Amino acid sequence: REYYLRQQLKAIKEELGEKDETQVEIEEYRTKIEDKNLPEEAKKEAERELERLSRMHPSSAEYTVASTYLDWITSLPWHDSTEDNLDIKKARKILDEDHFGLEKPNRRIIEFLAVRKLKPESKGPILCFAGPPGTGKTSLGQSIARALGRKFHRISLGGVRDEAEIRGHRRTYVGALPGRIVQGLRRSESNNPIFMLDEIDKVGSDFRGDPSSTLLDVLDPEQNFSFTDHYLDVPFDLSKVMFITTANILDTIPPALRDRMEVLMLHGYTLDEKVKIANRYLIPRQRDAHGLKATQIKFTDGAVKQIIAGYTREAGLRNLEREIANVCRGVASKIAEGSTKSVSIKVDDIHGYLGAIRFTSETKARVTTPGVATGLAWTPTGGELLFIEATAMKGRKGLTLTGQLGDVMKESATAALSFIRSNSKSLGVSEDFFENHDLHIHVPAGAIPKDGPSAGVTMMTALTSLLVNKTIHKDLAMTGEITPRGQVLPVGGIKEKVLAAHRAGIKTIILPDWNRKDLEDIPPKVKKEIQFHFVDKMMDVIQIALNSQKPRAIAKTKKPKKK
Repeated sequence: REYYLRQQLKAIKEELGEKDETQVEIEEYRTKIEDKNLPEEAKKEAERELERLSRMHPSSAEYTVASTYLDWITSLPWHDSTEDNLDIKKARKILDEDHFGLEKPNRRIIEFLAVRKLKPESKGPILCFAGPPGTGKTSLGQSIARALGRKFHRISLGGVRDEAEIRGHRRTYVGALPGRIVQGLRRSESNNPIFMLDEIDKVGSDFRGDPSSTLLDVLDPEQNFSFTDHYLDVPFDLSKVMFITTANILDTIPPALRDRMEVLMLHGYTLDEKVKIANRYLIPRQRDAHGLKATQIKFTDGAVKQIIAGYTREAGLRNLEREIANVCRGVASKIAEGSTKSVSIKVDDIHGYLGAIRFTSETKARVTTPGVATGLAWTPTGGELLFIEATAMKGRKGLTLTGQLGDVMKESATAALSFIRSNSKSLGVSEDFFENHDLHIHVPAGAIPKDGPSAGVTMMTALTSLLVNKTIHKDLAMTGEITPRGQVLPVGGIKEKVLAAHRAGIKTIILPDWNRKDLEDIPPKVKKEIQFHFVDKMMDVIQIALNSQKPRAIAKTKKPKKK
């Protein structure tokens, strides 16, 4: 009966010349589907949904669900793409303008552009920028988009635990929506934008699913040409999208996901690089942010160096920018009061704006007694100096380890002691010493958990220094894994460790011989100012650290000239 009455009503409206609003809406959707030139599978699904919609009453709950679905499927950029800027020189100029000291990432982007120019249908790479906070990972993505002339869309993955955030909800749920990938494509209005997946190392997993497993499908160039969102339920080609991910540490990224990405490490900056970046980018940006003109505030290079060395201890630049902002605020308040018209910031003026110096080089002060050695540690925020202290007392063969050390670090200390006891005669330690004494190794900053094998060399040197009663050279630092047989094994994070040593004024570094290749990444100026010793045996470490004369075979780091 209801159907019969509706058909009568429809006939009456047609005779009166009134158009049914529902019919108008359905015709609009039909026109959109035709104009959009959808892929075959998407077109079939859209037409099937439209057919369902035409049979529904507007007041039905399902009507809204179907019309929302049609809105999504007809608003996606199935064939719309932006044209790439393949002018290599122009792109290189843009990348150099935006960033300083990031040669490797810039070179990789230029290579990508060159390949696109020679082979336009090539698939986009999945780049992963990994490094400490504040080194310019996210902003590098924006400058890549500017260089390529593509749309940029950032997706923050920090703390994302629900799989549906990436792949969307099925339409059976109330208020279902597509995932962030499809939403980003709709906002970008092109099928080849640059997607920045920020903080991919902080994706979580729980009872709602594992988003990192969903990303396997998204970040695989061999599979993502048919990415299926749960809401759309039709494949969308993501092969033209350029995905860039960022991470502070790679260890928390599942191996299968890490394997799909090309990792580019962004290490910390040297003092000279920070000075140039501050003068070129940070100071002008903060000057504008605080309403100051270039004539009203000027920083001398000495003042910038003082801020970097005395008020920040970081691999990146965030804290440096904050301190420059503090100075700019102080100058702005003086100018606003009318007490001055322009200020030139010198070294002596920094104390008045930022207070007492927060960081001083403590190496020389710490390493003044036997049993104290300076090690090098890697942290997610860059390299750090690690002081290891050893002491002995009356007892019976005991070994105490303090400073919140992890299992691997404790094992390194045990291996170091085993080596010293087995070589006590050649080291000049009396054999009955261990029978009547307890040893205690402590790593200061006891509130901070520490772990890893790279402190083995430092622990062994600190113990030997204590037992032979000789102080270690003040400006010497070391890193390396050890074995009870006396071998020195390679470790990671060499660039971060060397930059941290350079910041602290270290002049000599002992590294495992197998890490010689890692010096290629060290800036030339740092290599000139630090003397490197490469060792593969622990006896060589003791000889360099405790004796004033350096062994000839190890001290020379330059390669012999070819005849």
